[in-house]
This record gives sequence, C-alpha cells and structure tokens, in this order.
Amino acid sequence: MHSRETIWIIGASEGIGAALARAWAARGARLVLSARSEERLLVLAASLGSDHVVVPLDVSDRISLELAAETITLIGPLDRVIHLAALYDPGKIADLSPDTAAQIVSANLTGSFHIAQVAPPLLRDGGQLALCGSVAGYFGLPQGQIYSATKAGVINLTESLRAELAGRIDVRLISPGFVDTRLTRRNDFRMPALLTPDTAALAIIAGLMARRFEVHFPRRLTWPLKLLRALPYWAALPLTRRLTQ
Repeated sequence: MHSRETIWIIGASEGIGAALARAWAARGARLVLSARSEERLLVLAASLGSDHVVVPLDVSDRISLELAAETITLIGPLDRVIHLAALYDPGKIADLSPDTAAQIVSANLTGSFHIAQVAPPLLRDGGQLALCGSVAGYFGLPQGQIYSATKAGVINLTESLRAELAGRIDVRLISPGFVDTRLTRRNDFRMPALLTPDTAALAIIAGLMARRFEVHFPRRLTWPLKLLRALPYWAALPLTRRLTQ
C-alpha cells in the first residue's frame, strides 16, 4: 500500500460521491474526480486542495470513458476505483417512459459494465474496484421499477467480476440504503433509516477498508431486506404485495 493513495471516484459531483471525496481528501488521498458536470467537479476539487484531478465523463458513453482512462493513465497506477454514478426515476413500471428507462439502463447497468472493463488496467496489482449496487436490487419492490432492476444487475455483475479478477483486483460491492440526496428527494414515500451523505461516505470507507465483499448499510434496513431475498417466493411475494395496499 502506498503511503498516499490515489483514488478515482466516479459520480463525485454531488451526493454520496462528493461526500466520499471530502472524507477521503481529509485522510490525505489524492483524488481523480469524475462525473458529467465538469463545473461541479471543479468547484469540489478547489474546495479540497490543489492536487486533485478533474476528469469529466459520461459512463453511458464508452468513448468518453476511454478518453478519460487515457488521461488517468498519465497520472499513474490507481489504488482504488469507486463507481457511484447512477440515474433514478421513481414510480410504477407502467408510468415510466421507454426513453427514460433506456437511459437508466445505459447509465446504471451498461455504465457499470464499461467501468468493469476500463478500470482494472488502471489499477495497481491488488488495487480495489468498487461498484455500487443498492438494497433496492435485493428484491423487486413496488415502485422499484427499472432502477431496482439495474441495481440487481449490478449486484450480479459485481459477483461475477469478483470471481473473474480474484487474486489480481480486490472487487467490492457497495449496497447503500436510503441516503438524503437530490435523487431520493423525488420519492413520495417515507424512507426508512434515511442517512446523510456524510454518514454514508464514512460507512463506505470503513467497509472498503475491511475485508467483506459487500459494504451494506444501514444494517437495520439491509438485514431485513436480505432476509426477504432469502425467503422462498411463496413467503416473500405476499409480503411485498402488502406494500402496494
């Protein structure tokens, strides 16, 4: 482990990503900050110090991601890559426009696939690659719609990647519960165990520094949902049906 880590955070312009950047910068890390909004990234980088690098990109655009990777190659081997970028649109499946659904799939699932291919060569031997699923991907819940489906896909993708890169790259899965961000404020229901982005960032850092494959939080929400996933359908589906009533 280097005395000073170099960490690439994708989805760093706001929310959990920005909080994670602040927390890791406070620990002395050198950051590569990426998202679609270059302006927000520059403001964040300026607030953190002078030696952080801004590399704007769109994870759903493979060309922009490969160009970003070329820039990052010049910085040197990375210690960690943390991919948090995602799109979200709450509501029932029947109410979502096909175009919006396609954008969510492209950003969340295909974007994670792009990162899974592009990021490993940028990491030092034994470096860490963390992809962001969600507790929403554990089981199909009402109003989970295409977002939850993409996060279920990211969970599956990360599990496969963990096996394929074993011994070379430390692959991790991040599964947050509800975090108070611009995206979740669109929800029209009470969000149990709601966390601040700063609290979520600290939980992610603690989890990535530990040894478990999955970093999931808060436990008072994640364990019941894990139990729901473990139940047979004859027991689980009646429980989820009640949530629509």
